[in-house]
Amino acid sequence: MRFTSEQRLDDGVLEREFTLGEIPGILWTPASASAPAPLILISPPPLGLRKMYPRLAGRARYYAAKYGFAAATIELPGSGDRPRWAAAEQARADLRRAMEAGEPVGDEIIDALVLPLVEKSVPEWQATLDALLSLPEIGGPVGYEGGVISIGVRLAVVEPRISAAGFFAGSFVPRSMFEEARQVTIPLQVLLQWDDEGNDRQAALDLFDAFGSKEKTLHANMGGHTGVPQFELDAGARFFARHLK
Repeated sequence: MRFTSEQRLDDGVLEREFTLGEIPGILWTPASASAPAPLILISPPPLGLRKMYPRLAGRARYYAAKYGFAAATIELPGSGDRPRWAAAEQARADLRRAMEAGEPVGDEIIDALVLPLVEKSVPEWQATLDALLSLPEIGGPVGYEGGVISIGVRLAVVEPRISAAGFFAGSFVPRSMFEEARQVTIPLQVLLQWDDEGNDRQAALDLFDAFGSKEKTLHANMGGHTGVPQFELDAGARFFARHLK
């Protein structure tokens, strides 16, 4: 891990950009801490870190300044300035074409769009976690939150260092991920926008039902994809505070 920039923000949070091989990312850490901080991994949607920076930084700075967490994000494969791959671009084009025509989005499109992203992203998140936990200011335990719910499902299954997860139910989910969801046992908090125009509400509810966790909570709010109430930020922070401190 190589840090490429550093700035102290007006709330005292230290923001550092880094690269891990070809993977760019950002780390936020509290102004001061008497012990290594617990860590929250914030996985962005595949729209690019620069585009999503205000939302990601807002969450991370809140976690760091108010709750003393470290928070980190990385650029997903095929997003931002990272190289594109043809299969993913074709899957996105097929998705746009189906949605613009008002046609159902079939399993073949969903699998082609999501499963390669999961396969590429999860090992990168694990490598990032290795690097972050080697820093003296970060000590775990570790939480995860993110918008591509299938990445979170796979990571929760294969990564024992993650103690709790907050998922955003707003992306397409391949059928194969439902079987993986049954293997998830860590505490979960799932956020669902009831009127999300790009989300299959029933599929999101079925996925929530499939999770094998004994502790799982569903927060459902009226409104579209970008209409998440502000109070959910604090609800997520308090969820992680219960399980990471």
